Amino acid sequence: MSDSPAPRASLALMEARLRERLQPEQLALADDSAAHAGHAGAREGGHYRLRIVSAAFTGRSRLARHRLVYDALAELMQRGIHALVIDARAPGED
Repeated sequence: MSDSPAPRASLALMEARLRERLQPEQLALADDSAAHAGHAGAREGGHYRLRIVSAAFTGRSRLARHRLVYDALAELMQRGIHALVIDARAPGED
């Protein structure tokens, strides 16, 4: 086992998957990995923050919304995503 960091998932690829699967009205994705440098889990992948507004979330619970996001990123979750903070809203929600 190596102590070298896991390869980071590409922000562009993550965004493309989310746009393809959830067709969001708004999407903001940020890589917060630098703020977690030195944290043991940081070696396992990046730390990301997502704010997404999509009609796909209408009428769904917070858990169901998170599952939709994780499903959209499923293949990438194994490729360098250690943590993902999700703010998923339906249109019109503040």
